[in-house]
Amino acid sequence: MPKTDCGKSLSLMSGGETEKALRFHKSFPQYAETPLVNLSHLAAYFGIKGIYVKDESFRFDLDAFKVLGGSYAIARYIAKTLKKDIAEIDYNTLISDETKQKLGDITFYTATDGNHGRGVAWAANKLRQKSVVLMPKGSSQARLQNILNEGADASITDLNYDDAVRRAGKKAAADSHGVMVQDTAWEGYEEIPGWIMQGYGSMSAETFAQLKAVGVEKPTHIFIQAGVGSLAGSVIGYFANLFPDNPPVMTVVEASAADCLYISNLAGKLVGVKGNLSTIMAGLACGEGNTISWEIIKNYAQFFVSAPDWVASRGMRVLAVPLKGDDKVISGESGAVTAGLVFTLLRDTEYRDLREALGINADSVVLLFSTEGNTDPEKFRDVVWDGEYPSANK
Repeated sequence: MPKTDCGKSLSLMSGGETEKALRFHKSFPQYAETPLVNLSHLAAYFGIKGIYVKDESFRFDLDAFKVLGGSYAIARYIAKTLKKDIAEIDYNTLISDETKQKLGDITFYTATDGNHGRGVAWAANKLRQKSVVLMPKGSSQARLQNILNEGADASITDLNYDDAVRRAGKKAAADSHGVMVQDTAWEGYEEIPGWIMQGYGSMSAETFAQLKAVGVEKPTHIFIQAGVGSLAGSVIGYFANLFPDNPPVMTVVEASAADCLYISNLAGKLVGVKGNLSTIMAGLACGEGNTISWEIIKNYAQFFVSAPDWVASRGMRVLAVPLKGDDKVISGESGAVTAGLVFTLLRDTEYRDLREALGINADSVVLLFSTEGNTDPEKFRDVVWDGEYPSANK
């Protein structure tokens, strides 16, 4: 049962709201369901019923799930501006001359490690609008180039992620035609982040339908990674709405260098992490949590895990080189950390207490989300080919 009332935030991820987002995304000519990979041989190896991985490396040819949130938030903004219901807005409406004329010129601002910014830039490009994308220091040149390829004004700053968000917000506020499209929320900025969370819901809705198609009525365990927590709040909120009386056991996994939600859970309130936030999990290098997703997470996530970099690198290798008979999943650092954690819990005896606390047994069906593919090829080769960040106990 939830610890406190989070009805307003939880209602963001209701079935009706998620269906609106999925209907919108299905109107895109680029739309196709991303695969749900059944790692049946890995599950059998560990003596559990199932391990399923939603592979977002195929999403809209952008190699990551983030575009679902940015595109839907932009659509909701346009619908509100045109005084229309989101049901009246589809892809063709977005890119039409009529919509362009009514909207005039808009510049969409955001900060990103790469995937969210690429999605916003892609959506803005389709709309024939401008985008400005700021990236934190240490960001990958390959990810920067992907954003530039979408026509954005993009650059790597000398700031950490959270400060880059603040700078982007100031730029948007100073631009009379500027709109901030950020995948985190703070006091006074919650509507657009809520729309982004709903856009992510298309991924969860697809996943649930795919599970049912293979005879899985409900996963027993969901492991979901978190940066600011928008994705985690979206996934947890979706499944909490589906199964209000008996939700799956849901675990939030963060990079140890940026584990603001883990620390917030211990503190009993949302607190931040300062510093450089240095981790190979660039998509999770966020020190300040999303206020609206936190309301969901704190009530429905049963476990929080702070994971060092070697957990993510282990997950990348396990997914890229699967057991014979299982399909491979090409997953980047942020996408693979939950797979690395589950593998570690199931194999390494030193983590037996956590595995038992989670209640993982022969009847367990584990659901994971590989949220990005090979978005940083050089880093991917360093990890998978050259063994960078080996497991701590090896």
